[in-house]
Amino acid sequence: MYNRRKFIQTTTLSAAVVALNKSCISKDSKINKPIVISTWDFGVAANADAWKVLSSNGKALDAVESGVKVAEADVKNQSVGYGGLPDRDGIVTLDACIMDHLSNCGAVLALEKIKHPIAVARLVMEKTPHVMLAGDGALQFAIEQGFKTENLLTANSKKDWEKWAKDAKYEPVSNIENKLYDDARNASPEKLPGNQYNHDTIGMLALDSHGNLAGACTTSGMAYKLHGRIGDSPIIGAGLYIDNEIGGATATGVGEEVVRNVGSFLVVELMRQGYSPEEACKEAVMRIIKKKKNSTKDLQVGFLALNKDGAYGAYAIQKGFTFSVCDIQKQDLIIKGESYY
Repeated sequence: MYNRRKFIQTTTLSAAVVALNKSCISKDSKINKPIVISTWDFGVAANADAWKVLSSNGKALDAVESGVKVAEADVKNQSVGYGGLPDRDGIVTLDACIMDHLSNCGAVLALEKIKHPIAVARLVMEKTPHVMLAGDGALQFAIEQGFKTENLLTANSKKDWEKWAKDAKYEPVSNIENKLYDDARNASPEKLPGNQYNHDTIGMLALDSHGNLAGACTTSGMAYKLHGRIGDSPIIGAGLYIDNEIGGATATGVGEEVVRNVGSFLVVELMRQGYSPEEACKEAVMRIIKKKKNSTKDLQVGFLALNKDGAYGAYAIQKGFTFSVCDIQKQDLIIKGESYY
């Protein structure tokens, strides 16, 4: 029988658990807000756009959407959005998800012909009872919402795909993202680097002046993947997760390994247990390494995390992973993440 004594005991235990959960965020520390962080060096430009929103007392959700759209529209970024490298059939498909401080979330998977999948993902969140729309259904929804279709396969990416298709050999290269982007920024369009097997994303986390968190993640996925392949980026809990009491996390690298470990959710739960953002990211990486054992030498996965205090950290399997930070102190900071190897 569920009597009054049991009710009191249960209530007391629940209160203790809540207190423990909240204790992982220091009450005495000064909260660093607003702040926005994102994966890789190309996050600097994305952060700058997000900062326009945050520095004007705007919402974290608006900031992350605005920020990652910069990467989606950057033709020189061949791992995100317009200009992204296609699948092995020569088709550019995009994945994205977004999540706010109330746990509302939306995602699109294998979306074709739409430059800004993150904007479509937000409308999935706000205008449908669903979390995820995929393929033709996602495209149909986007068109109904007024998005214009366009060819996302640029001349440069098409040229790279045609060169790759001669041998059709799939060999992902760790941390090729930054090299590709750095080379591209310094090259004329006809001389951009080609035939690189990059596979990445931009993941962005923001804490606004109201103390609320939001995150966004968007990608064109693995270059030359099987048509229809989906990685971690549009999957809530894998590529992105937000808990407004604790913090947020996002992932980068080979999505299959992130999905297998529900990586971003794991990082946030570790922060709930009292881990710092970097410690939580490291533990998530170590779990992948433990399961993969001796097969991680050529595998890259990295996690980036931001807690409710505005503290941040990152950890990756391989050296070379970087992330960008923008707050009241500095708007273009690039930090090298710690790594296992």
